[in-house]
Amino acid sequence: MVELDIQIPSAFDPFAEAKESGAPGAKEYVHIRIQQRNGKKSLTTVQGLRKEFSYDKILKDLKKEFCCNGNVVQDKELGKVIQLQGDQRKNVSQFLINAGLVKKDQIKIHGF
Repeated sequence: MVELDIQIPSAFDPFAEAKESGAPGAKEYVHIRIQQRNGKKSLTTVQGLRKEFSYDKILKDLKKEFCCNGNVVQDKELGKVIQLQGDQRKNVSQFLINAGLVKKDQIKIHGF
């Protein structure tokens, strides 16, 4: 038999540099969802904002801007999530874009 001198490559990730940089494939999304409560009542949840933002200040501005109530919830899997009363999906997305917190292509709006 003939011995082949083959080197098996180690765990090399060709996209490691792209994940570290601000490349388009490495961006984190901000998810804006609606949850149906009882009857016509609903909740709007915002998750995926960067950790260095002050969630309490963002919540305070959102509540004042849209005349609704809300709070910040600490979830085990999702981290901090902002909850607002009512269907505020479009309002929240426009607010985040106008405030310069996220770009338009980083927002995913979910719901019916």
